[in-house]
Amino acid sequence: LHMGKTMKEDLTVVAKYINKLYPPEFNVFSIYAELYHNYFASQAKKNAESHLEDKDIYLLLSWVHNFYPKDMRKDHALAMELDKVKLGSLLPSSLSKELENKYLDSEEVTVKNSLSRCLDKEIQRWKEDKEPEKLNGHFQSELLGIFVIQSIYSSQKRAEDISKAVGEELSRRLLKELPAFLRSYREAFEDFKEKSKKHTYYKPILIANINNCWNFR
Repeated sequence: LHMGKTMKEDLTVVAKYINKLYPPEFNVFSIYAELYHNYFASQAKKNAESHLEDKDIYLLLSWVHNFYPKDMRKDHALAMELDKVKLGSLLPSSLSKELENKYLDSEEVTVKNSLSRCLDKEIQRWKEDKEPEKLNGHFQSELLGIFVIQSIYSSQKRAEDISKAVGEELSRRLLKELPAFLRSYREAFEDFKEKSKKHTYYKPILIANINNCWNFR
């Protein structure tokens, strides 16, 4: 953040004031821009090659795909001058791709584990002597129906915020996880139906789960 802010502010000064003090053939702005970019890119590469937590990978990818090319280089005060300078990306494409794969692997596992924990909690609630919650007057599991959908949607949205390609790849992966989760859900529900017919709230629990189907569709 500090490097980005410094680069943006300094290049703005160069574009507005310093550039016009030199003859055009000196390419003063280009020289400044390339030096700043090279340093910024070297630091990004250094970070990318070190051990990063998942949140750090996400932040670095956000810089590579969004903050740097869009927020900084498309700034109204700099865009015209920067368009003349071919600066490239903050990271080599191979390293960027490696980080993307790490992020996707991690996010896929996170969502998968989250869905599994959610189902475990729901199964535990079926066993309790407690009536299911009502949503708009109808029995429904807010935990299962809404949480699962929100988990998948928010994960997709975060990935799309990095780049369209990353978002599409995560969506493709999660489209495999959702059916797997739904199969586990169905198996658990069928087991409950067979073994828990004497449950005090057997019928409301059945209704709640049937109502969940509309959300999942």
